[in-house]
Amino acid sequence: MRKTLRWLLSLTVLIGTVSTAGAATAAQPDAATATNLVTDESADIKDRLLAIPGMSLIEEKPYTGYRFFVLNYTQPVDHRHPSKGTFQQRITVLHKDTARPTVFYTGGYNVSTTPSRREPTQIVDGNQVSMEYRYFTPSRPAPADWSKLDIWQAASDQHRIFKALKPVYDKKWVSTGGSKGGMTATYFERFYPRDMDGVVAYVAPNDVVNKEDSAYDRFFAKVGTKECRTRLNAVQREALVRRTALEKKYKEVAAAEGYTFNTIGSLDKAYEAVVLDYVWGFWQYSLLADCDTIPADAKNATDDEIWTSIDTISGFSFYTDQGLSPYTPYYYQAGTQLGAPTINFPHIEKKYIRYGYQPPRNFVPRDIDMKFQPGAMRDVDSWVKHNAKQMLFVYGQNDPWGAEPFRLGKGARDSYVFTAPGLNHGANVAGLVPDQKALATARILEWAGVATAAVQADPEKAKPLAKYDSKLDKRTVERQLRP
Repeated sequence: MRKTLRWLLSLTVLIGTVSTAGAATAAQPDAATATNLVTDESADIKDRLLAIPGMSLIEEKPYTGYRFFVLNYTQPVDHRHPSKGTFQQRITVLHKDTARPTVFYTGGYNVSTTPSRREPTQIVDGNQVSMEYRYFTPSRPAPADWSKLDIWQAASDQHRIFKALKPVYDKKWVSTGGSKGGMTATYFERFYPRDMDGVVAYVAPNDVVNKEDSAYDRFFAKVGTKECRTRLNAVQREALVRRTALEKKYKEVAAAEGYTFNTIGSLDKAYEAVVLDYVWGFWQYSLLADCDTIPADAKNATDDEIWTSIDTISGFSFYTDQGLSPYTPYYYQAGTQLGAPTINFPHIEKKYIRYGYQPPRNFVPRDIDMKFQPGAMRDVDSWVKHNAKQMLFVYGQNDPWGAEPFRLGKGARDSYVFTAPGLNHGANVAGLVPDQKALATARILEWAGVATAAVQADPEKAKPLAKYDSKLDKRTVERQLRP
């Protein structure tokens, strides 16, 4: 899936990464003692967590009103054959109170080791368990058998974590995630529908038929205003018209930074990939008001102005080996199960486009085998349409990924698809129109088992139970990788 603002992404996703080399592993009690300790409500929460078989402590970080733990949990590489090796999967626990509901979060990539609270966690004033997606380092088996990176194996990771923690956090559970995390929460529900009491999936792409992507072309023909689209298209085209001059600058930057291009194949391929990300990236991460930052007269803009606009939105560092490497697991999944959009560029003459929208195969080292499974997304899409129960999907009106959303069929129960007007890939419940915001908040509270009688009688009375915390609740856009 498509990725822009690459330079910022690298910082966002990898914030707080810690080494597991110094992980503190508690001495494991015998099975009977461990079981008693896990269920002993009077015991310290850290002792209860570390009594879970396979759980070990990396570190505990202080935060007022909470306990925050960074942990490792032993997982099978292959859930179908648990005896064939294990790996350490990193999770975090933001502990509020075992008497409160728990939100199970994953962004679908690395997990942040800085305390934070997702929107549903603030709404229900609960605990939060966050999972690092398998094969994102350091949660990667060694050696890595890439055939064991699929949506069922990842859902089974979540299932085992839930089963391990449920005796400690025995109230209601709601899963959530944004972008690839929203997809992950949906897949978890599809494969283990009895685990969660509700699902809140934000901006979750749903590329059901990988080869049919006309929805994205229709989106880009209408999004925003004609003036804004014209500005963006002109800058994108101009960057390809001036390819020779701007690639000279790119070579100088690459030499100075030590960038290499072995995975994608050449600097020229990387340059075009960054430029073709530009319009998509703007709408994914910016608002209509930000059009004022785009050069108004691309033909008469300087080379530096064109370079800076492309670099700010797309990021010339991303398609380097150094930029791609952390996201190999994503591109592998995009090329084997998730699918990847392909869009057209009617505003750019064919003579300026050499490669077009490149497939995920171009972003994964060639020594990793990949074969696409066309039935994976069709299965999930069909299941959601006919079986969704207590699921909420939230999209942003101006987010390209919303061009192919999840939809509900006649079999869905107590489930909703809402779109936040004018918002991008950071759309959330708070950005919905008032009646939908109230209904969504009320349903989340109900699913978590903390809705008051007043809210049950009138959803308009529904509000988040926890006060806003400027550090815990700082909203960041979930960064979704291209293609």
